[in-house]
Amino acid sequence: MEDCLVIGGGPAGMTAAIYLARFHLKVRVVDGGESRVTWIPRTHNHAGYPGGIPGIELLTKMREQAAEFGVAVEERVIERVAKVEDGFEATAVDGEALRARTVLLATGVVNKSPPIAPELHRVAMDRGLLRYCPICDGYEVTDKRVGVIGNRTHGFKEAVFLRMYTRDVTLIAPDTDLELSEEQRANLAELGVEALGGPCAALRLDGDKITVPTPHGKLSFDSIYPALGSVIRSELAVSLGADASVDGCLVVDDHQRTSVTGLYAAGDVVKGLDQISHAMGEGGVAAVTIRNDMAEQRALVR
Repeated sequence: MEDCLVIGGGPAGMTAAIYLARFHLKVRVVDGGESRVTWIPRTHNHAGYPGGIPGIELLTKMREQAAEFGVAVEERVIERVAKVEDGFEATAVDGEALRARTVLLATGVVNKSPPIAPELHRVAMDRGLLRYCPICDGYEVTDKRVGVIGNRTHGFKEAVFLRMYTRDVTLIAPDTDLELSEEQRANLAELGVEALGGPCAALRLDGDKITVPTPHGKLSFDSIYPALGSVIRSELAVSLGADASVDGCLVVDDHQRTSVTGLYAAGDVVKGLDQISHAMGEGGVAAVTIRNDMAEQRALVR
C-alpha cells in the first residue's frame, strides 16, 4: 500500500509528488496524458524563466525533478476510487487495483473548444491564433484585433477583461443569442466592445489570421478566445461523496482537504485561480497536509 496515490501529473500533482517523496513517503503518480499545461505554447507568467517556457517543456522538467527522488509517472486512467480499510482502492481502466492510505486528486479541467477541425486546433494554438487564458497571455494580444466566442455572464466578463489589453474586442455568440442583460450590453457599448449574435461556423486559418464565419459575414482576428466554460474532472471525488460547487469544482479547506477524510485535491479541479503557480502552491500545501495528517495517525520515523 502506498502512502499517497496522486491522480494527475500536471503542475499540482508533480509539485505534491516531489514534496511527498522528499518526506520519505511512498508515493505513486498516475496520469491520463491530457494535462492542460501541454496546451501552452509558451508561458511568460511562470517566474524563473525569462523569455518564457513551453508548457510541455515545463512539465517535462517537473517530471525529471520528481524522478530524482524515485517518482515515475505512470500513464493510465483511473476509472473509480473506493474507500477500503486503511485507505482507498483506485481501479484503472486496465483493471489493475492501486491501494493507498491517502489520495490526492489533481485531475484539472478540460476547456470546451469552439467549432474547429481537430487537425487545426493545435496549429492555431501553437501560432497564438487560438487562446484559452487571458490571464496567461492577454499581454500578447495588446493592441491586436481579438474575438471572444461566448455568451451570458462568462462571455461578457471575458470580453471586458480583454478590453484592458486592446480597444478592438468583439464578442460573438456561439449560438444565436448572446443572452446578455441590458446593463451588460450597455457596459459593452460604453467600452466599445462590439456584441454580435451567432451562430459561429467552424473557425478557419487564413494566413496569420483566424476567421469566424457568422451571419454577419466572415470576421477576421489576430486571436480568438473561447469563453465556453470547462468540464471539471471531479467525478472520482464526487462519487465518493466529496462536496463540490454547482459547476463541479471540489470544495476544500485551507489545507486542501476535501470533505472525505483522507482525500485531498489541488489545482484546477479545486475552485480558484486556474494558474500554474497557484496549482503548484496548492500541491505543496496538500503534500504538507498529507504528511502532517499521517503523522497524527501513526509515527512517521525512519
